[in-house]
Amino acid sequence: MGNSIIPVETFDCFVFGATGDLAQTKLLPALFHRYADGQIPESARIIGCARTEFDNDGFKAMVNDALKRHLPAEQCEPDKVAGFLNLVSYIEIDIYIDSHWQKLVACHNARDDEHVIIFYLSVGPSLFAPIVKSLRKHHLHKTSRIVLEKPLGFDLPSAHELNKLIRSVFTEKYVYRIDHYLGKETVQNLMSLRFANAMFEPLWNSHFIDHVQITAAESVGLQGRGDYYDRSGAMRDMVQNHLLQLLCLCAMEPPPAFDADSVRDEKLKILRSLQPLKGHEALNSTVRGQYLAGQDSPSYLDDVNKEASATESFLAINATINNWRWAGTPFYLRTGKRLRSNMMEIAFIFKPTPHSIFGDLATPIHPNQLIIRLQPTEGIDFEIMTKEPGHGGMRLRPTVLNTSQIVNDNNNHKQDAYQRLLLDVVRGDQTLFMRSDEVEAAWKWIDPIIAAWEQSGIPPETYDAGTEGPAGAIELMAKGRRRWRRVE
Repeated sequence: MGNSIIPVETFDCFVFGATGDLAQTKLLPALFHRYADGQIPESARIIGCARTEFDNDGFKAMVNDALKRHLPAEQCEPDKVAGFLNLVSYIEIDIYIDSHWQKLVACHNARDDEHVIIFYLSVGPSLFAPIVKSLRKHHLHKTSRIVLEKPLGFDLPSAHELNKLIRSVFTEKYVYRIDHYLGKETVQNLMSLRFANAMFEPLWNSHFIDHVQITAAESVGLQGRGDYYDRSGAMRDMVQNHLLQLLCLCAMEPPPAFDADSVRDEKLKILRSLQPLKGHEALNSTVRGQYLAGQDSPSYLDDVNKEASATESFLAINATINNWRWAGTPFYLRTGKRLRSNMMEIAFIFKPTPHSIFGDLATPIHPNQLIIRLQPTEGIDFEIMTKEPGHGGMRLRPTVLNTSQIVNDNNNHKQDAYQRLLLDVVRGDQTLFMRSDEVEAAWKWIDPIIAAWEQSGIPPETYDAGTEGPAGAIELMAKGRRRWRRVE
């Protein structure tokens, strides 16, 4: 059965950084899919804004090429592509040249009908402030909506200053801090699983769950992002946003309603309940790593073109939540580059049965596991113990109940997170976007950990490319007599 398509209202979306990688690989294909399925009206406008010297025809040609490169040929129906390109136009703009903004103002004022106005900042964080200030100067903010990509600050003071600037121009209800992980189908199924099924709530606590593992493993290296990544590392690039947001969704209390502020209030409570990690406690609860050269891949130092660097390409953290529901249940976070494979999952490992009635003849009983898989394929698995069929006594085995539903839309393609999030901006739905106090609470927890690393002077532990990371990560789990799930 196909999904119902509910069209959104007319909008103008100004994409700053429209010639960049994110726009070409994610944003424009996502908007095309929603147009092709009839969800974006013909009256909508998508205006690319960048310094690249393009006229409208040149930009349309670039968009056409981007769709062909990043989408399967069968999805690029010529009439659909042609219709989408009719929505697209381009403004060449250097954001530091005041006269260039007049072109954007003229485009903005070219229509006087009521419609949603979106400014999508698909640019580096150093450009956020000048763009926001110019939007205010030219009276383009008003009731417009602004979308910001990570990183949202480099630490708590810079995040606070950025939020202060944004709040001086936009009210919070018009600000959309995007984290594409929250738009994934399975992440939303996690909320459905928790809050639409009575069977899980009695078990969703430290009495029944032994620990939780959240893993974001990548087989690739820095992919040309060496300068940015060496200033950020795994903590700022992945943990501060993606992994902590997932932790919040796993651990938060049921909100009174499924609306933006109710959900975000509960996530904020979790961030504020995280046990602070400072000094020696931070060093004992974290493991940093840096990949070595592989058979066909350069080392981290080669990728950043340095002889030495203290930046981590791998990070494992033992985090604890100080509240009644989760006291005593560790949340292990793990992320890294150049690991064995691409894998993103959340694993809830339940406590073992208190007593086995099956005796020595039975296979050892494994703890139940609930696995939320985000990539490379999305799905939900529940591992339980069952009897092995056949004669020969009570032989038990772990059995996976696959409750996965890879949700496809009417054109039978998997809906990318950006498709959902972009149209949530048009609808004015902030539920899957971060609020300013969430961002700052995350930095408040992270900054002391980074400070402890810097003060210690201890370099990251090296690990071989194509493995599961440094040995110290295994030891981190072994302290609690636990082990990581395999990266595969």
